[in-house]
Amino acid sequence: MRWGLGRDATLLVGGQALRAAGYGFTAVVLGALLAARGYSPVRAGVVLTALIAGTALSSLAVGELADRLGRRRCYAIFFLALAAAGAAVAAGAPFLLLLVIALTGTLSTDVVDNGPATTLEQTMLAAEDAGTARVYGRYNAVGAAAGAAGALAAALPGVAGQDAPATVYALCFAALVPIGLAGALLAWRLSAAVEAPGEAPTPGHAIRHRPRLVQSRGVVRRLSGLFALDAAGGGLVTTGFLSYYLSQRYQVSIAVLGWLFFAVSIVQALSVLIAPRLARRFGLVATMVGTHLPSNALLASVAFAPTFPVAAGLLLARITLSQMDVPTRQALVMVAVTAEERTAAAAVTNAARYTVRPLGPLVAGAVQQVALGAPLLLAGAVKGGYDIALWRWARHLPLQRQDRPTTADPRRPSPPTARKEAS
Repeated sequence: MRWGLGRDATLLVGGQALRAAGYGFTAVVLGALLAARGYSPVRAGVVLTALIAGTALSSLAVGELADRLGRRRCYAIFFLALAAAGAAVAAGAPFLLLLVIALTGTLSTDVVDNGPATTLEQTMLAAEDAGTARVYGRYNAVGAAAGAAGALAAALPGVAGQDAPATVYALCFAALVPIGLAGALLAWRLSAAVEAPGEAPTPGHAIRHRPRLVQSRGVVRRLSGLFALDAAGGGLVTTGFLSYYLSQRYQVSIAVLGWLFFAVSIVQALSVLIAPRLARRFGLVATMVGTHLPSNALLASVAFAPTFPVAAGLLLARITLSQMDVPTRQALVMVAVTAEERTAAAAVTNAARYTVRPLGPLVAGAVQQVALGAPLLLAGAVKGGYDIALWRWARHLPLQRQDRPTTADPRRPSPPTARKEAS
């Protein structure tokens, strides 16, 4: 055991760390690349929208195919595609090819994504610990720390200076090539225990087709709607928006903001480690709502901060609480559905979070016509509404706690009460 993790979980956390470091680096460089190429705001927006759409579409594709083709096989294919995408961008992919690459879901605008690889990792980690969020806490903490390191590396002097040519920014994406190859190696070393319950693919053969969402359809539909509502609120206050707001309101430099968001990532990594301890004592849903709801009040209060230090303090306090619902949310999805429907459930709920995100910046820009900090207030209200709705419904779900792997039949259907609640 390493850091309380089994062999497969350690490999999956390693895969997440590699990907997060790569995305932390390239997400910072991406905007500079688009600007250096002279893309208009419309063209740049099309690329970013394609990235978000590709994340959602590829996640749904993984939910449909992974349990038929094999989770390990799909995981390895993703990392090989990541390496290919990095090589193509580094080679100077033109606009149309860049759009195609974006739609594959192999690149990301976020340090820690919720795309196809996350869907696979979330499902495969459930083989070790589906119910306490212990593994998910470590998984997200490592991802946040690795992403912070990647973002910091992009800001180091000499990586790509101000006003560097587009070719220099493009070459930075070559970092994804060794990351993708290393990730494929980790996927190859995973054991058959992470495959779909009851069957594992043999060489040259795929797992037989499984029904996607049957017994758990109602639960997944409700969770997807709630998660989409939360993501809609989060889309109003992206990192880009916060950077713009703080620089406009308090006239702080980019360097100061860079260190602030680096500190935010570190605090996030620490907070998700605490979440499993709270979940063991209070339960998954209570931990999600009990930490997320006050964090939204802190988010709204940033709009009234008189100085930058006060605003920064409120943001750090908010991130301390707001990210505790990430590992608990992932664990909730795994224990709210039947074991054989976990891949599809993870895919649908992760994709739901991306369907509404492109609207967030547009709405934020519109409400800023009323007041510069109006998106902060609106986001706090929307996300607070999500917390209340989640508490009223999900606290009645008969979740099955799973502290460790069990020898019981993993294909055992959910209790009748669970199916009744889902409807």
